[in-house]
Amino acid sequence: MLSRKGFLPEDYVLTRLAEDVLQPKYKAKQRKARFVGKNGSCNVAHTNIREQGRFLQDVFTTLVDLKWLHTLIIFTMSFLCSWLLFGMIWWLLAFAHGDLDQNSDDFVPCVTSIHSFSSAFLFSIEVQVTIGFGGRMVTEECVSAIIMLIVQNIVGLVINAIMLGCIFMKTAQANRRAETLIFSKHAVIAVRNGKLCFMIRIGDLRKSMIISAAVRMQVVRRTTTQEGEVIPLDQIDIQMDNPVGTNGVFLVSPLIICHVIDKSSPMYQLSAESLQQEDIEVIVILEGVVETTGITTQARTSYLSDEILWGQRFVPTVTEEDGMYAVDYSKFGNTVKVSTPSCSARQLEQEGGLPPLKRQEASVRRRRPSLKMKQLSISP
Repeated sequence: MLSRKGFLPEDYVLTRLAEDVLQPKYKAKQRKARFVGKNGSCNVAHTNIREQGRFLQDVFTTLVDLKWLHTLIIFTMSFLCSWLLFGMIWWLLAFAHGDLDQNSDDFVPCVTSIHSFSSAFLFSIEVQVTIGFGGRMVTEECVSAIIMLIVQNIVGLVINAIMLGCIFMKTAQANRRAETLIFSKHAVIAVRNGKLCFMIRIGDLRKSMIISAAVRMQVVRRTTTQEGEVIPLDQIDIQMDNPVGTNGVFLVSPLIICHVIDKSSPMYQLSAESLQQEDIEVIVILEGVVETTGITTQARTSYLSDEILWGQRFVPTVTEEDGMYAVDYSKFGNTVKVSTPSCSARQLEQEGGLPPLKRQEASVRRRRPSLKMKQLSISP
């Protein structure tokens, strides 16, 4: 959130990005639940999972997925429990060898200066974190003490590797980079290049680029098969026209991602009025590799029926100033009304499509030669 606040005014920030737009003309049908939130979170609750042991088979991923509070508690308890466990073992070794009762000068203990459980606990901490204050040390008297010293060092290294790796992965998670990948709050449907298109706008607030960025779209709706099977969340992929004409998106400035509504589109039979009555959700997924870390990141958002504006298009945000291109993010989600047929793409195609636009060619006016030009053209 700090990075977003530094680039954008507070009036334009809402989950991913919010902007002042006109309300849809038609009253939208109330939706029961949202599949993907505007901030990219999936609105899915996993219940009645009987095989809980599968999460323990992948302990590292489970620790990374936990909340920070739970991770810090496990981090502290793992070290504390290991210190207490090996402190108890050192105390038992000293008790079995008789180190706690012997005070003679010629007696050689397994570990020097261990007289109680507190001193054994302190020695356990010194061994595992390699502090070594010099008051307590292992002697050559007991082979079991030497073996226990090696075991505790190995266990301590394993705990350090797991917990520090977990903390590093939580701080370097790819979804943090996705916080600066923004989407327009509303999607629009308008005519582009003579075709009815569904469009959204994406942008990146950071100067570090997203390498090999790709955008995918899916329509989630309730469908019924020919056999009568009801699919509550049917995910249908939709094709897009890449704004740069290649497989990857060069996300340096905000781009408008366009989907042509044709026969293969699930929006082919939707008109301006029926769109607001349909219970559909368009999910947009932006994936790419972070340039600075090389980690793959993913940003998601979704658009409901009442968040799709029919007959509007996005205003330009890029201007040229002093030999550089400047992006005005205050206009990121602003739209303007354009002339768009309210019928569906199917009906529009049946009627012969949009009428061709007549290009008005500028007439070239021939200037009459002036009197001075005539006099100059006359040879003496």
